[in-house]
Amino acid sequence: MSKNNIILIGFMGVGKGTTARAYSKEYGTFIIDTDDLIESKENMRIKYIFKKYGESRFRLLEQECADWIQNSVDNSFISCGGGFYKVNNLKKLGKVVLLHASFDWIYNRLLTAKNSKAKLKKRPLFLEPKKARELYNDREKAYLNISDIVINVENRDLIEIIKEINKKV
Repeated sequence: MSKNNIILIGFMGVGKGTTARAYSKEYGTFIIDTDDLIESKENMRIKYIFKKYGESRFRLLEQECADWIQNSVDNSFISCGGGFYKVNNLKKLGKVVLLHASFDWIYNRLLTAKNSKAKLKKRPLFLEPKKARELYNDREKAYLNISDIVINVENRDLIEIIKEINKKV
């Protein structure tokens, strides 16, 4: 049985965290960030989890996080890491909303942000745009296939985006 959560997926840098915070402020919902949960549980930044244990360990932690959400969380807005869409119970966690944008728009968003150095540091894959684009291309179809709702965020106002999410869920 699906939960009454909004599960926000999309490529890294598309604005999931920003959207979640704005949604929470506007509608008073609790927000959860799966990457933050994993970092808190492991007491380690994600980049160090990858470095020390590898991607396979991180994906297991994502699945543990998804299982916890399924068993313990309802009526919340959940912002997910870029690869979280691969967990085997995603649809049981709530309504899956994809924030969708082209790779070029996402990359430009990160490059032109006020705090672009911090945004890029948090997403070191973007330091190699060719690899980042390949990953985007690998994931785009899967994102579209698994989502219940697709929200195009390119060149749109944040308030407009959260109102569309609220209307469609």
